Amino acid sequence: MPYPPELIERARRVRLLVLDVDGVMTDGQLYFQADGQETKAFSTQDGQGIKLLRQAGTEVAIITGRESPMVARRAASLGIEHVFQGRDDKLALLRRLLDTLGLEFEQVAYCGDDLPDLAPIRCAGLGISVPNAPDYIREQADWVTRRPGGHGAVRDICDGLLQMQGHWTALLDTHLHGRN
Repeated sequence: MPYPPELIERARRVRLLVLDVDGVMTDGQLYFQADGQETKAFSTQDGQGIKLLRQAGTEVAIITGRESPMVARRAASLGIEHVFQGRDDKLALLRRLLDTLGLEFEQVAYCGDDLPDLAPIRCAGLGISVPNAPDYIREQADWVTRRPGGHGAVRDICDGLLQMQGHWTALLDTHLHGRN
């Protein structure tokens, strides 16, 4: 897929991808069992994309407004170390994370889908949203994924970053020849 030159320029600086959960890593629906326990569905393709992006040297973090043990388990299974749950102060938290990692905003891609994500989307070097986000969120993003949250949006981001950063051909070659 061809990307605009400005998007490629922004993507090449990215060293950290920060993801919201509900509406980005999931479809945004909340599912409750009869006993009140919440469940979430995550895309395996999104997970593979995160693993590939991390292998290429880009760190991944999660900042979400809700708290869920499923998020902690999913993050652990993907090797995501920086997981912040129950946080509405996403921009302040992102600033602290960047200080900890020694990164600048221009080195961050942030994907979110609702009002708590608006400031981080606007401050990130590469602000990303999903097609299921409200218009006023999508309009502030540099990039809107093709697929909706929970249905391949994160994979779109990971594959796109890998392509725009020049890792895609080597990655495909490795997998085509069974050297992974």
